[in-house]
Amino acid sequence: MAHLVVFDFPSAGPFGGDAAAAFGELALDIAQQEGIIWKVWTEDAAAGTAGGVYLFTDRAAADRYVEFHTGRLQSFGIDGITATHHGVNEDLSLITHAALSRD
Repeated sequence: MAHLVVFDFPSAGPFGGDAAAAFGELALDIAQQEGIIWKVWTEDAAAGTAGGVYLFTDRAAADRYVEFHTGRLQSFGIDGITATHHGVNEDLSLITHAALSRD
């Protein structure tokens, strides 16, 4: 079953186009992680937060990534990281046009 993870953490930026320029290589690395289907990058400059919504092939892939990415963020000096897990009801999600695979 597909598994969703929402990361959120404090961030002073960059945001928008500046973030796209700064984090392109990171995005390419994330796209190659085992079990990832997609990531939506999130940011709220006014609230001082950033993160992402990730869809993985299964809970085991999500767990491995959460451990890896939390460590990576901490190595960047980021604290206050939350990672919330959610199972995905694939039948209902397909009805509402969710992209549940890389195809």
